[in-house]
Amino acid sequence: MKRINNLYDNFSSIENLLHADKIARKGKSKQKGIINFDKKFENNIADLYKELVNKTYKTSPYKNRTITEKKEREISILPYKDRIVHHAAMNVLEPIFVSVFTSDTYSCIKGRGIHAASFALRKQMKDVAGTQYCLKLDIRKFYPSVDHEVLKQLLRKKIKDNEMIWLLDGIIDSAPGIPIGNYLSQYFANFYLAYFDHWIKEELNVQYYSRYADDIVIFHHDKSVLHKWFSAIQKYLLEKLKLTLKPNRGPFPTTLGVDFVGYVHYHTHVLLRTSIKSAFIKAIKSKKPMATINSYLGWSAHCNSKHLIKTHLNERIQSIKHQNRKEIYR
Repeated sequence: MKRINNLYDNFSSIENLLHADKIARKGKSKQKGIINFDKKFENNIADLYKELVNKTYKTSPYKNRTITEKKEREISILPYKDRIVHHAAMNVLEPIFVSVFTSDTYSCIKGRGIHAASFALRKQMKDVAGTQYCLKLDIRKFYPSVDHEVLKQLLRKKIKDNEMIWLLDGIIDSAPGIPIGNYLSQYFANFYLAYFDHWIKEELNVQYYSRYADDIVIFHHDKSVLHKWFSAIQKYLLEKLKLTLKPNRGPFPTTLGVDFVGYVHYHTHVLLRTSIKSAFIKAIKSKKPMATINSYLGWSAHCNSKHLIKTHLNERIQSIKHQNRKEIYR
């Protein structure tokens, strides 16, 4: 496997830092951290450049905040200069990470994402006979459970540049596990499971496999085969990645519906996940802002939602569409 060298100079260049700043501030220019950074922008960029060139850079302390949207979780927030470093790193690392990912994983990859994952699953389920049973897996406390030494060794399989390894090691060791909220964390998380994906496809020879972050779906026509794979997967995750799975109900008939990336997938149709449908109805009835409504309309456009809209939302949506037309022609 080819390992990549000569990354750090490109990463730490002034040009890359300025490009990373432009990406990091997109749509966030009114944030307090960016406003403060801009008060001495040229000095701050120059100081950051010197820290990286002289290898005196160290990840700043995190600020932790608990959010309760969908489910309670703690997110970690870094000062703006550290976010520039993360974006600068990804400017040079993204092609390397993507080169390792299989075609069956969909998070943190341009051109894929949630809807691509759903459509891929629908394509698999067109083979009704071959997708009679589903094994749905979810890793227990995935982000906090990522082992630093394992992640470092995985990175060394692809990256030869010792200076870049120094930077990544420092970022990895700046917090337990990999902190939710870090820009680099989502890529580290996906990369952490990338070689597992290859093992699934190339060693277990699984035909119907999809992964979005740590949410995994596997199909087969034989329930006993899925039981066998489940045991092998448990062993691999524990021994190779020091991860464990959440309690699993075992393979189930796909006629019950496969909940994945916000949709419940059946062989004949696809519905919105119940929690998203309920939030959609609540948003309409409470007259949430247009941006919120349009977001849910975007979700519903990719599934069988005509009855939902007709039954619960038609009158309000027609009013919204009428208002949109008035705004367009104003």
